[in-house]
Amino acid sequence: MKTSTAKVLIQDLPLNLSDMARIVLEITERLGTAAGGLNRAEMMRLLRRVTEEGVRAVQEAEQTVSFEEAARQSLEARQDRRPTTRRDLRHFIGRMLRVPEMAQRPLRSMHPADCRKMLQTAFGNSPSSFRKGRAILSSIFNYGIRQEWCDRNPVLAIETPRVIERTITPLTLEEVGRLEQAAERPEHQEMQFSLKLMLYCGIRPTEVTRIDPRRDIVGNELIIRPNTSKTGGGRVVPLRKVAGFVKKHREKLCIPPRWEQRWRALRRAARFHSWQPDICRHTFATYHASHFRNLAALQLEMGHTTPRLLLSRYLSPIQRGTARSFWGEERARERQLPLLM
Repeated sequence: MKTSTAKVLIQDLPLNLSDMARIVLEITERLGTAAGGLNRAEMMRLLRRVTEEGVRAVQEAEQTVSFEEAARQSLEARQDRRPTTRRDLRHFIGRMLRVPEMAQRPLRSMHPADCRKMLQTAFGNSPSSFRKGRAILSSIFNYGIRQEWCDRNPVLAIETPRVIERTITPLTLEEVGRLEQAAERPEHQEMQFSLKLMLYCGIRPTEVTRIDPRRDIVGNELIIRPNTSKTGGGRVVPLRKVAGFVKKHREKLCIPPRWEQRWRALRRAARFHSWQPDICRHTFATYHASHFRNLAALQLEMGHTTPRLLLSRYLSPIQRGTARSFWGEERARERQLPLLM
């Protein structure tokens, strides 16, 4: 009688009693001690719980996309970012997608071990790239959570590697002189203004290319607007040693086209065979700190939220006399202050 009832209950399923019995046996074997010693009612409750959890897991697995699709849509959602930012995102995401077997993994099924393997394979040789890759990967999962493709961010379980900031030696006065002399040549004169902004205002090369002299120079100050700044925060920088040049050439100030090529050509003309990125900015910070003795002001002019980066990476010991020579006659216009934090 019971066998007949069971056959009626499963008559619409492509299974027989033996199949059903085998499935129940497999479940209890996998449960191990959790299914041991239970009576019939307790076993039924346990099997119902396993069924409910299993159904939920299957349904959730279907409500997801592959990692590749999640990364693509996350990138499309950031189309309002600057071109250089989108380029970096594409580069880092591309390296992660090239890790074998990861592109088509369902986003919801990815665990911390998968993410760690991806980051280690793609960026393991560079702690700084690992950190940036980790941040981008985390943002993809956060986007996936908002789209309900997953319900957790496994990247949060991965520790961020420590990056030891290296002190960068600033340009010497002789090297600064070589750059300025090269910029005075007719073929490089259009780069004079850009060079002075980097050396004497600490402006990053990417920020220089976004500056509009007619709009951004007010009196003896340069306004770095949020859409100009690398970090998205605005700041105001005194022109100091650049003020006289600006006054003399106000009508002709410009940021020339093909800036990157012109900047490389100027460095070659100044006999630089190798170049450290942002060394002009490091030079500015070092000579500023040595001469003006005001880290709080320098922090604001550099656009840093804390002095930590200044102290760990930017400042090299420079003699006060050398710093005075760097700033030239403009030093008389600045108030000398004790070293402030």
